[in-house]
Order: sequence, then C-alpha cells, then structure tokens
Amino acid sequence: MDRIRRQLLKTGAAATVMAAAPRVFAQQIGQSAGPASSYQRGDVRIHYEETGTGVPLLVIPGGGLNSTVAGLATHPFNPIEEFKDEYRCIASDLRNSNRGQSSGPLEIDRPWDSHTDDHLGVMDHLGIDKFMVLGFCIAGPFIWNLLRRAPNRVVAAVLAQPSGWSPETPTLFYDSNMRGWGPDLAARRPDISMDMVDRFLTTMYRANPDFVFTVTRDFVRECETPVLILPDDIPAHPYAVAMETAMLAPRSEVSMFPWKEPKERIPLAVRQIRSFLRAHRPVSA
Repeated sequence: MDRIRRQLLKTGAAATVMAAAPRVFAQQIGQSAGPASSYQRGDVRIHYEETGTGVPLLVIPGGGLNSTVAGLATHPFNPIEEFKDEYRCIASDLRNSNRGQSSGPLEIDRPWDSHTDDHLGVMDHLGIDKFMVLGFCIAGPFIWNLLRRAPNRVVAAVLAQPSGWSPETPTLFYDSNMRGWGPDLAARRPDISMDMVDRFLTTMYRANPDFVFTVTRDFVRECETPVLILPDDIPAHPYAVAMETAMLAPRSEVSMFPWKEPKERIPLAVRQIRSFLRAHRPVSA
C-alpha cells in the first residue's frame, strides 16, 4: 500500500486531460425551476433544490444518514457554489434525515436501494435521463450503487472523501447511527421503532461488511464510467478503500493527497474536479 500511495501521489495531482466521447441530451439542459421543491412518490416525499444551468450535476451531500442540502455549507467546499455557473446542480435531503425535510418508509430489506430510488426519482421527476454526479462521504456507496443501477445514465462521477468499510473499525457506521440517527428518528416518527432501526442498520452496514457496502470489487473492476476519487484518511473515510477503488476502476483518476489540509490545497482539488467534469461533459446541442 505504501508503494501504491507513493505512485498515486506522483500522478494524482495532474488535472484531467482525457476527453469523453460526445453525447447529446439537450432536453435536460436549461434553467432550473426554482431553489427548493419536493416530489412525492407514494409514501415517499423528497425535498430537493436545484441551482444553475447547464448539464445536470447531481450533488449528494455527506453527513451520513443525517445528510441534507444545508449541510453542504460545512463540507470542505460547497459544490453548488463552485459549479452552479456551469452546471444545473441538483441536491436533496436524504430520506428520513433528522435535519432535513425528506421522509418515507424505512425499507429494512433494501436500505441502500431505497435511497438510490430517491436519487433516481428526483432525476426522473425533473425529466433528466443522463447526468453527472458529485458527492461526499456516504455518497461514495450511493454513487457506486447508482453506477450499478443506472450505468447508462451516469456520465461521470466524483467521489470526495468516500465512506468504506475498515477492519480496524468494523461496526463504526452501525454504532454511530444507533446513537446519532436512530433515537431521534424513532422519537419523532411513531411508525418507526428502535427495533426497526436496528434491523435497517444491520442490513445496511453489517449484513455485507466489506469494501464500499453496495458493490463488489469485480463490479468496480469492470465499471467503465469515468470516476475521480478524492481520498480521505479517517475511520469513516478509509484511505485504503478509496485507493483500492482507484486502482481497480479502469477509468479512474485520483486527486493529490492530502487535498483538504492545508486549506490552501482545496482550490487545487476543486480545479481538478472542474477539469474532470469538463473533460467528460456531454456536448449540448
């Protein structure tokens, strides 16, 4: 891993120069409908916001199961502020976040897929077929699941400080959500008990405790979607997993590391993201 790290550090700071094959989906490019809206699908109600014009960019905030659009203000950089001049940025509160306005059933047997349903549902609601995606933290597993579920819709993906499983802290996500998410949710939702929370989190984080939770190494090895990975090195965002995905994915790129500290490096990371998105941005009509 030390050898791999040294090699990646040598090459990771380079900006993207590879251009993607042109694609046209002009019907998805246009003025945003407004700063905040919601869509309803059965018992699911998702609060979303869209800002800017251009190619659709789905932004998935970090913050675990309490992730919200407002939480982007606390991230290393706010992608909506950075990219709204070039992209139609679309972000939503995660279903059942205690800090947000999205709600729906707790789908115990399919926790990851239920959230992916919501991400794709927002894009369907807006009439968007193909899009780019950028996300933080828990967005790492979400993005890999999007690539599995909708490989022909996601044009390119940026994973910043992605979450993953680590043998050093094997129950980290289950434990933290049983403390910091489940009790508040059960307290405000009489239809949800802590037993249901336990079963939901067990399926989500303990039934398949490995790698990025949502896909296998074989899937990443065969994924042809361009991905840019900005690794972190804390228990919730393990460096080893981020680098393993970068080594496996055939069209992956990686940022310099560390990219968040000192803070003067963050603009360089944003510049690389901008170059990556431009290189793989579909050509509009």
